[in-house]
Amino acid sequence: MKRENVRICVPRYLQIGKGSLNELPDIIKILGSIKSLLIVTDKQMVSFGYVKKLQDVLTKAGLNSDVFDDTVPDPTDSVVLNGIKFLEKCKNDAVIGFGGGSPIDTAKAIAAMAKFSKNIQDYKPPSMFDKKGFPIIAIPTTAGTGSEVTHHAVVIDSNNNEKISCRGEGFVPIVAIVDYDLTLSKPRRLTIDSAIDTLTHGIEAYVSKKATLFSDRMALDTIRLVTQNIYAVDKNPKDLKAREGLMLAATLGGLAFSNASICLVHGMSRPLGSNFKVPHGLSNAMLLPTITKFSIDHAKSRYADCSRAGDFALPGDNDDVACDKLIKGLYKINNDFEVPSMQNFGINQKNFEEELKNMATDAENSGAPNLNPRVPSVNEMVDLYRQAWRAF
Repeated sequence: MKRENVRICVPRYLQIGKGSLNELPDIIKILGSIKSLLIVTDKQMVSFGYVKKLQDVLTKAGLNSDVFDDTVPDPTDSVVLNGIKFLEKCKNDAVIGFGGGSPIDTAKAIAAMAKFSKNIQDYKPPSMFDKKGFPIIAIPTTAGTGSEVTHHAVVIDSNNNEKISCRGEGFVPIVAIVDYDLTLSKPRRLTIDSAIDTLTHGIEAYVSKKATLFSDRMALDTIRLVTQNIYAVDKNPKDLKAREGLMLAATLGGLAFSNASICLVHGMSRPLGSNFKVPHGLSNAMLLPTITKFSIDHAKSRYADCSRAGDFALPGDNDDVACDKLIKGLYKINNDFEVPSMQNFGINQKNFEEELKNMATDAENSGAPNLNPRVPSVNEMVDLYRQAWRAF
């Protein structure tokens, strides 16, 4: 399970905690040579005043900024290309991803592709992009994807609707600003789905065939922080301690899976999301219990550790008991937080059945299922999709 020799990819600077946004100008000065920044965000961030707050911080420090706010919930290569044109027009020398995982992934792709190939298929796995594009600064405003610290960016090829997980050191931000103040106004559904996305990162990083001692510690802390804080945030969205815990969990989860990899849940959730417009965190939540149940017998001790870390199991429970409690606990989380089944989400069953084989094939081609403790066939993935259709 463990690799003995690993290369760890992390941002050069991580500023974590309340008010971290205000520290950004000092970090930019340390980096040197950056004078003009492109803020990649969405229109909601603009309308809620978050972008103005960021621009005010930059302006006060004598830094110029321009805003590209045409991002979409699931980044497409056409949006990325429009962003590159805007970057070239404004003559910016660095890119800020400001928002949830989608604006940050869009920013990463703009920064990487602006200097190199504009064809998203050139970044498709197993290709690794390790070249130096424009400097990337990531500022998350949701506690979920962990994209601020990963070497991944997920972009849809507009020609065939394929979700491509671009990978490589060239997608790692040089700076990540992790300020939980920016998450306080997020709606309940987004908060919960993002937290379950984080939980998935922790579990998958820990059971991945590429897990390391480095990723293990962060993966278990990710699981612990999510289960300790998700109910508190749901009860009181202004609970600062709980918000801080979920934000830290998201960053730790990003570091964990970026250096160990995600597995079958993410491999299957991406085709589901791109075909039926299911938000990323929600599609992971829909699949997590079913896929954990499928995989658990092939890495019992690892899943048992996850169960104990998340307080699903007691420290003294044996592995069999802990694994059973983990599966029950994951179904309980979905029920407690009203995660809809695919059926209840409104996916048309006929369309779903027609796309099953294609989705399973896309999942296989992503490579993620090969790192799962139990590697499924395409037909087994088709069956797993069907099981999750009305699983809870």
